[in-house]
Amino acid sequence: MGLTAHVLAIDAGNSKTDVAIVTADGEVLSTARGGGFRPPAVGLDMAMTTLTHTVAQALSTAGLTTVDHVSACLANADFPVEEDRLAAALHARDWGTTVTVRNDTFAILRAGVTEPRGVAVVCGAGINCVGMRPDGRTARFPALGRVSGDWGGGWGLSEEALWHASRSEDGRGRPTALARTLPAHFGLSSMYALIEALHLGDLEQSRRHELTPVLFATAADGDTVARAIVERQAEEVVAMAVVALTRLELLDEPTPVLLGGGVLAAQHPQLNGMITDLLADRAPKAAPQVVTASPVLGAALLGLDEVGAGEGAQGRLRAHFGV
Repeated sequence: MGLTAHVLAIDAGNSKTDVAIVTADGEVLSTARGGGFRPPAVGLDMAMTTLTHTVAQALSTAGLTTVDHVSACLANADFPVEEDRLAAALHARDWGTTVTVRNDTFAILRAGVTEPRGVAVVCGAGINCVGMRPDGRTARFPALGRVSGDWGGGWGLSEEALWHASRSEDGRGRPTALARTLPAHFGLSSMYALIEALHLGDLEQSRRHELTPVLFATAADGDTVARAIVERQAEEVVAMAVVALTRLELLDEPTPVLLGGGVLAAQHPQLNGMITDLLADRAPKAAPQVVTASPVLGAALLGLDEVGAGEGAQGRLRAHFGV
């Protein structure tokens, strides 16, 4: 495609979408931000309509109507069949000559490495892990929650904290300060009051995500039950990373393990410290690091990989995003 090629990079998560138009020499022509991409919740047509508004804004600012390649990292692209369906939907919009669709976890991975080689674990609302090698081999998980064997993420952690706190208050479980700190976050006096507020809708269910930082603060204060939950999350992160490294035959090679998503990017000392210690024991050559760069950078780098851009282009692109 040469240095005149243009890449449309899309990082579309459940809560927001970032788009960038990039030349093959790494110059960013435009960026745009829009709403989340949630086909399971609103249907593919509606999700694509929302995405179209964001892409149209970026193309207009760049003075383009189409590009050479679309590099899309999308939430809810959990199976190859879903990637194929989403790729077909993107092709139908005629934004680019070629289209590649990946799960949005790949954007985190590529944003943190200088070549498409490594493993990324993302712990945000949920938890996911992917790995890739330059030869195109990948490792991934369905990442659909407990039905696919997953545990944790911000939503799962808040649910676990509520479970233990409720049982502590009514006597079925071990004593834990969570029975006090969770309701106190909302100005309530007891778990009974918090359960009632959630059940009756006085508190929106979506606000449960606010309890994850409370869990970590309670653990940092030394609460045994809270600390055990955080330790379980560390175990799950490392289990996914080690399996991905093993599948890609990277367990015995120096390999970056990128940690991303709100829970890991917050760098809670107990969680991230334990992850580092467990990796040192189970994958001594793994090099863990937290990725805080915008995931759309990763989508754009994957696009530059596709159009054959060189290291200089990658450097200019990273510099634009402050990396």
